[in-house]
Amino acid sequence: MRNYLLLAVVGYFFSSCEVLQMYPEDPIKGAGAVTIKFVQINDVYEIAPLNGGEYGGLARVAHIRDSIKERFPNTFMFMAGDFLNPSLIGTLKVDGERVNGKQMIDVLNAMDIDLVTFGNHEFDLSEKDLQNRLNESNFNWTSANVRHVTEKGIVPFTTKWEYSTVPTSDFSTFSAIDADGNKMKFGVFGVTLPSNPKDYVSYADIYENAVRAYDLAIQKADFVVGLTHVSLEEDIEIAKRLRTLPLIMGGHEHNNMLEKEGRTMIAKADANAKSVYVHTLIYNLRTKHLYINSELMMVTDRIASSAKVERVVSKWTDLMNQQLKQVVENPQEIIYYAAKPLDGTDTANRSKQTNMGELITRSMAYVYANKVDGALVNGGSIRIDDRLVGDITSVDIFRVLPFGGSVLKVDLKGNLLKEILEYGKNQSGQGAYLQRYNFSQNENGEWQTNGKIISDSKTYSVAISDFLLKGLDIPFLTPANNGIIKIYTPNETETSADIRKAIIFYLKSLKE
Repeated sequence: MRNYLLLAVVGYFFSSCEVLQMYPEDPIKGAGAVTIKFVQINDVYEIAPLNGGEYGGLARVAHIRDSIKERFPNTFMFMAGDFLNPSLIGTLKVDGERVNGKQMIDVLNAMDIDLVTFGNHEFDLSEKDLQNRLNESNFNWTSANVRHVTEKGIVPFTTKWEYSTVPTSDFSTFSAIDADGNKMKFGVFGVTLPSNPKDYVSYADIYENAVRAYDLAIQKADFVVGLTHVSLEEDIEIAKRLRTLPLIMGGHEHNNMLEKEGRTMIAKADANAKSVYVHTLIYNLRTKHLYINSELMMVTDRIASSAKVERVVSKWTDLMNQQLKQVVENPQEIIYYAAKPLDGTDTANRSKQTNMGELITRSMAYVYANKVDGALVNGGSIRIDDRLVGDITSVDIFRVLPFGGSVLKVDLKGNLLKEILEYGKNQSGQGAYLQRYNFSQNENGEWQTNGKIISDSKTYSVAISDFLLKGLDIPFLTPANNGIIKIYTPNETETSADIRKAIIFYLKSLKE
């Protein structure tokens, strides 16, 4: 895969400092200037390289940071949220307890990461599990708008170490030093979008608290940047409210982007460490000018791995392979060859019908010997955010659907079926968008199956992922709905008891 460069050049004036265009030969470098490097990652669910080792891998990211730091001592690494969940390893059990992100903390500790902010998926974990992950962290967390709801009131989340308890800060400050020993400070604040409501989490307003944290941080720092996990639109609004904010290192979207809003550059790397952003900031101690450029670096198999981090990654991947053998005989067995890439990206599966979604739902129907009228799964359950091409193994299927779950056979009335299909279609862009098999709309917009228009009064059998029947994505789709006639739940010995085994079963049948 070819490395490529995105260069952001910004030139504008701050009340406190000026951000100007930077060239390699710029004379500021030798005149009381401090060079700082930020290595940014976001939305990382996999610790090991992806697609047969072609790209990604946190040991490679560590090597990138280490290599930069050898030349530039003022190098810092930041994570812009979403890393504790979901992942295949996170679903495994060790000593009777689910891993639930422990592997990621272990790896980030080995990487000596400097600061993280909460993503919405950190709150997929229970209160107890999240507290355990915080306590295991050797690094700091920041969030200006996320708080812990406790019996004693709403307080900051804390990291409880052996001899101290450290509250999550609204912002963090870091020191940097030039070649002559002159010091300066910069600040980093974090905010998180309130998209994952939990009883133990309180979300305050993103914008008010971004401004509040910035105003506090700038009193103690020469400049301040954002480390956010919000949508691009929300990052843009933050930039509009903080006109002197030079940089937002963002997360939540899974594709790389570099956007400019007024005086602010907004950068997001690709999910799963397919890429990292390397930001170069040069701050002139005399003139208070700040120079920035941002380079997108692809993380490929051409990049070496940090031996220290690789050992930790291998510990967890070995555990994964051992446990998967309890579910499938040979996790690394090649079960399918995808000549055309199977699109497992979040953006696609939450907005349109994909060949990955079709493969999953076809498998769901196949496991019931095709004695159903169709199959449905929510696009948000596809979590690999990757394209699978070439040899596909059982491990790949588990990565696609790390949450697992069973495949139910549901008999329901046609009017409810049409309501479900219409609702799923209208959720384009969201996790509730439905990937489907054997359901389509004709030129008049009428829903049909097997080429026939669905009748309101007729009963249809549909293979449905058990998650969909919990009413979380589709509020009216619960066992209590009067339109549901019968639900068949497989026992644990049946292939349909695990949607991933159903897919593996189907793909193996294609080779026979």
